[in-house]
Amino acid sequence: MKKKPFYTFLATAVFATALVACNGGDTDTGTDDGGSDGGDAGEVEGGNVNLAMFSPPDNLFNPIFYTSLYDAHILDITHESLVQQNEEFEFIPELAEDWEFSDDNTELTYYLREDVKWHDGEDFTADDVVFTFTAMADPDYAGAGGIRQNYVNTLTGYEEYVSGDADAFPGVEKIDEYTVKFIFDTPSVKALADTAMAILPEHVFADVEVGDMASHSASINPGEIIGTGPFQLTEALENEQYVLTANEDYYLGAPKLDSITWNIVSASVAAGMLEQGELDYVPRDFPAADVATIEGNDSLTIEEQPQLGYQYLGFKVNHGPNDRLTDRDSWEPNEKLQDVEFRQAIVHAIDRQSFVDGFLRGHGEVLDAPFPEASWAYNPDAVEGLAYDPELAEQKLADAGYEDVDGDGFVEDPDGNDLVINVDYPVGNPVREQVAPVIKEQLEAVGIQVNLNTPREAPAHFDLIEQNDNDLDLFLAGWSLSSGDPDPWPINGGTAGYNYSRFYDEAQEELLEEAVDPELAFDNQEFRREKYGEWAQLYIDNAYTVPLYAESEIHVFNNRVQGLTIKPFTFKDDTHEWYLSE
Repeated sequence: MKKKPFYTFLATAVFATALVACNGGDTDTGTDDGGSDGGDAGEVEGGNVNLAMFSPPDNLFNPIFYTSLYDAHILDITHESLVQQNEEFEFIPELAEDWEFSDDNTELTYYLREDVKWHDGEDFTADDVVFTFTAMADPDYAGAGGIRQNYVNTLTGYEEYVSGDADAFPGVEKIDEYTVKFIFDTPSVKALADTAMAILPEHVFADVEVGDMASHSASINPGEIIGTGPFQLTEALENEQYVLTANEDYYLGAPKLDSITWNIVSASVAAGMLEQGELDYVPRDFPAADVATIEGNDSLTIEEQPQLGYQYLGFKVNHGPNDRLTDRDSWEPNEKLQDVEFRQAIVHAIDRQSFVDGFLRGHGEVLDAPFPEASWAYNPDAVEGLAYDPELAEQKLADAGYEDVDGDGFVEDPDGNDLVINVDYPVGNPVREQVAPVIKEQLEAVGIQVNLNTPREAPAHFDLIEQNDNDLDLFLAGWSLSSGDPDPWPINGGTAGYNYSRFYDEAQEELLEEAVDPELAFDNQEFRREKYGEWAQLYIDNAYTVPLYAESEIHVFNNRVQGLTIKPFTFKDDTHEWYLSE
């Protein structure tokens, strides 16, 4: 078996200008040149590659509305952005062949490729770009479930347009058929990344109200989902299998494969399916516990590297649905979690290092702040975390008035009422599934009674979180920083779509604003790193969410799969170059 070395890179090798908040955050990580070691020798014409993901998509295949990483696994192959990034995190052309900033850095002009066609044969033009960004600024976007306002809220005229006070959105302007300009109120440190959003086809959605776009058949049904990418989603057996068929008219050349098939499988059987040839590639999330079982298989290659993502335990401090994020007066406090000392006690009670040592077999790291080592914002010396200390957890509970009044081994709240904390988690990630019951044990060891709910499929789990189940207290989830920028606003900002904790702290908000203030932060990564360090300490102290661990990213693929480009943040670039060897 071939095993490539652990990949490392300098986080400060390039000035990262912005957060490309995909997927929920969700941008992928990876290494370069994986699987390409034989040129074209023995290349098989066509064929299919079977991939595995461990949770099903939400089946919402629209770049401006999806929220799940699993939908992104498909969308990142079917749709494209104006720019992408190379292995050094530098922005490079994709649908745009070039770009330039104005002298005062408030205008960004893109010059689009003129040879790109949508899957249905229509030309890709500047109209599609204007349409996509205008839709995200639409007054009905948030109410329809849209959460990517951060891509457009720094553009000129956003507030007037989103409030309905203006009929047009001047922040994005068509210059001609293949030239489009973005206009910012002030210079943006994230201009390139914020305009790297995957583009929608105007001709498909032009007559669809933004409020109806997420439920439209062109966002859901295979064959109707139209992108510019090298493959199109053509078949689906919902929650089981998704078939992407080659786009023979792809502007960079017809893909070498006939198809790519995503299979929804249990993580527990992935190793066996690889060894039996039922799967060709398990990207990113191959279980660390199974690495040793396949290390002797000469037909498989393992690649491992740090992730930009992490798993976390969220605290539902306030309740409130996603469509009312800007109205904090509508939030309903979760009385169980209002006391910060109680929340800190929960963190002190959890032995996060045991998760890395045990369940991950050492393939990961414990985080105090939400910046993994792969990020340039990683700065452990700038913060003091809430370390595992069950005695301190018990002391904090006692100091805050939580006592075991009735002698049953569990504390009551300061008013003497029974206290039970609900914990919810999704299936699909085997380590997360193992962690959940251990968290219950560790919290109950310090006297906090826990009700561990039966896990749900990921779509149902996150729907529960987003739509505001008032019985929800603690929840497990994952987040991935983008390759472009570590800005934590999309998951921590007071009105951010992924702020599932519904937590707001004015001091934290001010630091996040300062970190992207163009007068202070433009082309000044060290200033931003300092501000994110200050913010991270408040994040830790407020204890409204806690990073549990960052898993190493483990790719395993059959040696027959060639042409893979596994970058530090994605494995889905250049899929038209994938091929099978003899």
